[in-house]
Amino acid sequence: MTDAGEAAVAAAVGAASTVVPVGGRTQWDVGGAPPAGTEVRAPAGIVAYDPAELTVTAGAGTSVAALDEALAEHGQECPLDPRDPRATLGGVLAVGTSGHRRLRFGPLRDRVLEVRFATADGRLVRGGGPTVKNVTGYDLPRLLVGSFGTLGVLTRVILRCQPRPACARWYDGGGDPDAARAACLAPSTIAWGPDGTRVLLEGHADDVDAQAAAADLVPAAGPPPWPTGPHRGRISVAPGRVGEVGAALDALDGVAWLAEWGVGTVHIAAATTAGLASARRVAGTADGWLLREAGAPDLDGFGVDLPAADVMGRVKAAFDPTGKLAPGRLPIPVPAAARRAS
Repeated sequence: MTDAGEAAVAAAVGAASTVVPVGGRTQWDVGGAPPAGTEVRAPAGIVAYDPAELTVTAGAGTSVAALDEALAEHGQECPLDPRDPRATLGGVLAVGTSGHRRLRFGPLRDRVLEVRFATADGRLVRGGGPTVKNVTGYDLPRLLVGSFGTLGVLTRVILRCQPRPACARWYDGGGDPDAARAACLAPSTIAWGPDGTRVLLEGHADDVDAQAAAADLVPAAGPPPWPTGPHRGRISVAPGRVGEVGAALDALDGVAWLAEWGVGTVHIAAATTAGLASARRVAGTADGWLLREAGAPDLDGFGVDLPAADVMGRVKAAFDPTGKLAPGRLPIPVPAAARRAS
């Protein structure tokens, strides 16, 4: 990948009237529906990798699978953990949904050290830095994570890596996720659902075995089956209310669910749009919300007014005054200039 590839993306963005950033299309239905317009793709490929510094620079069009393969050669990883490894780095960061190991490794945004992106007027802008200590100014990397391409089109990123665990094993944790969490030092995932609890432990094999023994965990054949179906979403709720949400979801017909205990994320799959809508009502009752991830084309992507929408609207107006970048992907106010132009 070269700077020329990024420059071509920036030029395409600047010349278009409506811009649709495209990655691996694995999260195409998440949130608001993609608009019709000029599709732009970021360059792919590893630009630089420094195993000693635990940093990797890659084009935003690089797939997570390709990144994982490159890092694995040096015994490292970057735990982005998308549902589909064909997803691109830019797509994963733009959508902003953290993977199933968030309980141990933190949210997705903590992996991003630097971003380069194309602005609405066709410029390439850099934010952040290759190391934490030399970062000054506005935290543009975190701002871009979860922006759905509405503030700029990611072209290149620098990500923080970590040693790949020598051992990763799934266990049956019985029916009490709180007990499993209390007995384990640092579980990567505690997945709780109607069929019980599964726990992912990672690290040195002896440490994993010791934690499993202390918690009376039984080896499992693998991870739990994540909910699948034509209509999918993820509920975000206060971690302390996940049990309440699970009990309410059990009463719904045709709705499968699995929760990330301690995080507050509940994965949903439904046989019908109505089933996913019912799950959204359950989330609202618990002061949470449901993000549509797949299917349910007649269901609003978010279902709630985003917090600080007025602030988001001002940020949008500053970055994209004509509203050309991924319009409709986020429920934020349209910049005044775009309204006047229409």
